[in-house]
Amino acid sequence: MGRANAGKTTVLQRVCNTTDQPEIFDGNEEKVDAGAVQGSLECGYHNIEDELVFKSNPCYVFHECGFEAGSEVEFDRMKEFVTDRARSTKLEKRIHAIWYCIPLIETHRMVMRAEMKFFNECGSAHVPVIVLLTMADALTRHAVQKLMKKGLTMADAFKEAPEVEKQLQEDCLERIQGQLNELNFPPQNYVIFTGMQGGGADCEELLKCTANALTEEGLQGLLISSQQSNLELCMEFAIMKTLKGSMNQVPGQIKVDNLAHELAAWFPFEVCEILQE
Repeated sequence: MGRANAGKTTVLQRVCNTTDQPEIFDGNEEKVDAGAVQGSLECGYHNIEDELVFKSNPCYVFHECGFEAGSEVEFDRMKEFVTDRARSTKLEKRIHAIWYCIPLIETHRMVMRAEMKFFNECGSAHVPVIVLLTMADALTRHAVQKLMKKGLTMADAFKEAPEVEKQLQEDCLERIQGQLNELNFPPQNYVIFTGMQGGGADCEELLKCTANALTEEGLQGLLISSQQSNLELCMEFAIMKTLKGSMNQVPGQIKVDNLAHELAAWFPFEVCEILQE
């Protein structure tokens, strides 16, 4: 969730390794005609009840919500949805994590009233909320301008920009943390998300952060095994969660077949079949 044009759909596309638009299903699992709601989609608004699914990775089901300060109806609808789905006893109906997107386009007003209202009033029960600082690449221009004011040519400024840009990202993160961490329901973690427009976004940190925020190892396994573009991430969690635990067992009591099955569970279905064979 997050304000309109915060890069929400782009984040989901990067996580699912696609540039296609998602298929949309209503609460009754009926497919929604995207053409009928194209106007609202272009403005960044979805009915939060709708399910967004990408053909490239149908294992993930997303709900997207865009709202601005002052839209009390949208806010109340979102709050009710989060409360109900966070407590759902049905796994397929429950929401497991919330990614809240804050764009770094306007550094002078990164945290607006919509964010303050959400983190002050919307307790998400045991569902972790992770803030994504999106469009961090927009800080390149600020870095170049800062260096040129120091007397560098434009060419030299672009060469030196990455280091300055990284510092600007850290400064933005510190400012946002300072504001949100003082509110009633602060986020559990923060992730800086770069490379959105070029398709080079690295989702590893986001998925790792989300998995570690989940309290149930079963859900961690579902999240990691459902992503299909980073086997290194699968290996890391398989080693840390399974092999590390087995090291505390008496060697003679370790059942190789069980261990192999537990390791394979962290990998995508196709890889899991190969490992089990």
